[in-house]
Amino acid sequence: MSIRTEKVASVIKRSIARHISELAMGNSAGLATVTTVRLSDDLQTARIYISIYGGTKTPGEFITILEMHRGEIRHIIGKSIKLRSTPDIKFFIDDTLDQIDHIQKLLNSVKEVKAD
Repeated sequence: MSIRTEKVASVIKRSIARHISELAMGNSAGLATVTTVRLSDDLQTARIYISIYGGTKTPGEFITILEMHRGEIRHIIGKSIKLRSTPDIKFFIDDTLDQIDHIQKLLNSVKEVKAD
């Protein structure tokens, strides 16, 4: 990513983080955090990664809620950034913590087998 795309991604992340967190709390989805925003080189598409913890909704259900509020979120982005066009946004679950946990379990099982 170029410096410009990194700066724009950072502004997008800061501008929508609170709104997404409020949507999560209002819909019983628990604690939602915008972990990463990745922009295409032409600034036309933003991939927004969300981490969800707790709550009664599954991550997939919360992504559906975010999709329903896509217009509001794009509007917030459009107000916070002066670009020719507001990027199209796509939401993804950030499963980095799950992957770390899985790797840690694998490493622990290898240690147990090696100790025997």
